[in-house]
Amino acid sequence: MSEIERQARSWWDRLLAWLRGAQNGDAARKARETLHDVRASDATQKAKDALRDLRDSEAVGKARDAAKDMMRDLREGDAGRKAKEALRDLRDSASGRSKS
Repeated sequence: MSEIERQARSWWDRLLAWLRGAQNGDAARKARETLHDVRASDATQKAKDALRDLRDSEAVGKARDAAKDMMRDLREGDAGRKAKEALRDLRDSASGRSKS
């Protein structure tokens, strides 16, 4: 094994040892406890409830319905028909050029 390979292996071993130590260290334990406290806190529950209420609200339902109507109108309306024709024309002209 060359000197460079030994140095790289040594560096890699020290890095892995440092990472393993960080997983079990005091800072890692404090971070885990803090994350657990945040997940279990009253503020987190209130935020979840607020998001659920917003998702289930009448305004969101109306916006969802309006978006569905707009997409349906676009697909089935004159603009949608014209867009389909334009894409078809582009596809046909591209395939016509490649055959020549």
